Amino acid sequence: MAGSGRKLVIVESPAKARKIGEYLGKEYQVDASVGHIRDLPNPSELPADMKKGPYGRFAIDVEHDFEPYYVVDPDKKKKVRELKAALKESDELLLATDEDREGEAIAWHLLEVLQPKVPVRRMVFHEITREAIQRAANDTRELDTRLVDAQETRRVLDRLYGYEVSPVLWRKVRQGLSAGRVQSVATRMVVERERERMAFRAADYWDVEGEFAPEGSGGQAFTARLSTVDGDKVATGRDFDDRGVLRTRGARHLDAAAATAIAEGTRSAAVAVRSVTEKPYTRRPSAPFTTSTLQQEASRKLRMNSQTTMRTAQRLYENGYITYMRTDSTTLSQSAISAARGQARDLYGADFIPDSPRSYGSKSKNAQEAHEAVRPAGDSFRTPAQVAGELQGQEYALYELIWKRTVASQMADAKGSTATVRLVASLPEGHGAGEAEYSASGTVITFRGFLAAYEEGRDEDRYGSREDSERRLPKLSEGVVLDVLAADAQGHQTSPPARYTEATLVKALEEKGIGRPSTYAATVGTIQDRGYVHSRGTALVPTWLAFAVTRLLEEHFSRLVDYDFTASMEEDLDRIARGDEQRVAWLHRFYFGSEATDAEGLRHLVEDLGDIDAKGVSTVDIGDGIVVRVGRYGPYVEDTTQGQEEGSPRRRATVPDEIAPDEMTPEKGRELLAQAAEDGRVLGQDPDTGRDIIARSGRFGPYVTEVIEDEEGTKKKPKPRTASLFADMDLATIDLETALRLLSLPRVVGTDPETGEEITAQNGRYGPYLKKGSDSRSLSSEQQLFDISLEEALAIYAQPKQRGRRAAAPPLKELGEDPISGKPVVVKDGRFGPYVTDGETNATLRKGDDPEAIAPERGYELLAEKRAKGPTTRKRSSTRKSGAKGTKARR
Repeated sequence: MAGSGRKLVIVESPAKARKIGEYLGKEYQVDASVGHIRDLPNPSELPADMKKGPYGRFAIDVEHDFEPYYVVDPDKKKKVRELKAALKESDELLLATDEDREGEAIAWHLLEVLQPKVPVRRMVFHEITREAIQRAANDTRELDTRLVDAQETRRVLDRLYGYEVSPVLWRKVRQGLSAGRVQSVATRMVVERERERMAFRAADYWDVEGEFAPEGSGGQAFTARLSTVDGDKVATGRDFDDRGVLRTRGARHLDAAAATAIAEGTRSAAVAVRSVTEKPYTRRPSAPFTTSTLQQEASRKLRMNSQTTMRTAQRLYENGYITYMRTDSTTLSQSAISAARGQARDLYGADFIPDSPRSYGSKSKNAQEAHEAVRPAGDSFRTPAQVAGELQGQEYALYELIWKRTVASQMADAKGSTATVRLVASLPEGHGAGEAEYSASGTVITFRGFLAAYEEGRDEDRYGSREDSERRLPKLSEGVVLDVLAADAQGHQTSPPARYTEATLVKALEEKGIGRPSTYAATVGTIQDRGYVHSRGTALVPTWLAFAVTRLLEEHFSRLVDYDFTASMEEDLDRIARGDEQRVAWLHRFYFGSEATDAEGLRHLVEDLGDIDAKGVSTVDIGDGIVVRVGRYGPYVEDTTQGQEEGSPRRRATVPDEIAPDEMTPEKGRELLAQAAEDGRVLGQDPDTGRDIIARSGRFGPYVTEVIEDEEGTKKKPKPRTASLFADMDLATIDLETALRLLSLPRVVGTDPETGEEITAQNGRYGPYLKKGSDSRSLSSEQQLFDISLEEALAIYAQPKQRGRRAAAPPLKELGEDPISGKPVVVKDGRFGPYVTDGETNATLRKGDDPEAIAPERGYELLAEKRAKGPTTRKRSSTRKSGAKGTKARR
């Protein structure tokens, strides 16, 4: 009860609450809010009396200082009641959420909802250790409303951006798509890299590699590569541009014949050392981890994606193993520096630490130095061996990575020397040149320094070079004669720009100052979940849908996907967090525009959409008249040179998911078109009509149909008979006899001798069934359509007709995992007809959707459309006041 001296501490997660509770005394009660307790609702969830008011469109009143309308999440109402009850028993409230904008906003929302009548303090810490928690409980501060303003500005900004731009994508590209301030820019980066690959033209070039050894010594052999011919530099991959054109002036482009001639001449040439140069080699350790570099290195070394890395780091932080994992600072506290230097000295020796501690500056464009780098927690670090009994799997691997990087960051430089030797070969006549020079380099590490603890991983090098690789050359001096052990011509081809991986995309976003390191994992996950990007190994490959979305945004909302503009928004949010910019003024300029700078606002940009050519933005020109279009049911290739005659259809074919955009050449497009034409396989002729019977694959699955030619004297062309294949039939093996049986449906089974009514077997929208007048009875299998006898049919009709609720029926069809929710999608037969569901969202099939032949992509699209519409639940009037407007008291 109040007056007992009890203090309530609120953190975000139950794991943090348990750990912190161990470090505080009995007078503290530690509870968790489980993240945010309030947020902006979907407009469809607003109370009925607000839907037509100023909050109705965004849950934000844009005309009155962009005032947000917050509601307590329905799942958090019980938690709020528990926190209020605990607060009544307390004399003091300590808000101990994370010390960043999001954490500060969670604390502010807690204040707004709980309305405490007791003193409130803000408790902050960067690691969960006994010393840090007890120190934080005694050294508190006030809530920083500037950080809250910055977070609220970002939340309002993202709501306005998404709710204004996403509907444009729905109308002009496809239902259910989303646009976002960072996700759209990240998608554009991946698409631009793929465009570079599509425009890339490979160049062939040759060089020569030789194996040499000091004459007659039998000593150490080494390899050297041809570097110049008669004084001209030999062209390598770096000397060609992406169009395959040699761009380095004076470089000699060797072909197979020239390289072979030089190799042959080298094998019989006199070879001697022309020069030997040696220079000191020094390499410094990398800075301690930031959020971004942790994600990059975990991707390279541990094959962990960004989301997995952040989830694992969150658990390590909450359980007291590492410091706060959302930071763009490379700074270490004095105690951490002492701990790292001490462990390096104990494990490797005094020579492995420099005389003075190392400090690092951040390379991030918008770095905030409020936190430390990501490091092991505590004033003294636990080694991986000491936590091996407590951590396993990914948690242990990530902790070990963080520990190694932190300790190595305070260790001495690696030292050594790099030697470069140049060899000259005087070629015999008739070998295309008079003199060939070969070169080789080798680095010898004489003192490993920080490399004894850790070496940073490397991203794939487009040209295959390996700088700083350790390689020892034999002792050589100028004039030494060499034996030629081998010399071979080698052909190469230039490589296109490498696709982004999660690591390199995160690195590029950080370098451009786009987004925040704490959001990169969510951003990469979002563009994959939305179907804009998929993974091929570690590479991120954009889909054709991403091309359509990116083109629309580039052509009609270029400012919103401009890299510099997006980075400037992050800088402006930083200014709001520092108090140098006002939230309302900035949002007004962004949404309504600025007369002073003549900049259009978001509202104006989305007002006139008439000039957006929906078909144009969804079309990618491959060349030679071949285009890829993004259609309602997925991408397809089309030959625009065909079907020029009026009324004549153009050739089209579905583009398989496994074909990446840079692999879609005109030749590949025509191959798909030819294959699609073959899919319309003629099975034979119907002996009764003489018409061709064709089996082909359609939008809703494989089927058979008859071909009806135009007949003279007929005004209206009759509709061809069509029938879907049964689930156990194969399009490749179906024969004419089976096709004719399918086309013969419905089949007359016989006549009921009592009523005189005809009984037919039919294949309908909900599966196979019998029909007698208006009385229908389901069949258990499609095969019964052909096999069921009159006696069996009469026996079915003799049974009472089932009414009311039945036992749950098995799914009509399984479609696979939904790309957004990741849950299995099935087709079910419901009270109001068939529908698709992933267990969370249900979407009724439309007219023309065959429940047993529906394609997975169609199912996913229906679910996406339903999600985009939002929930349609009805609320009682007594629950309509669940929300509370954001207050301006802190302004």
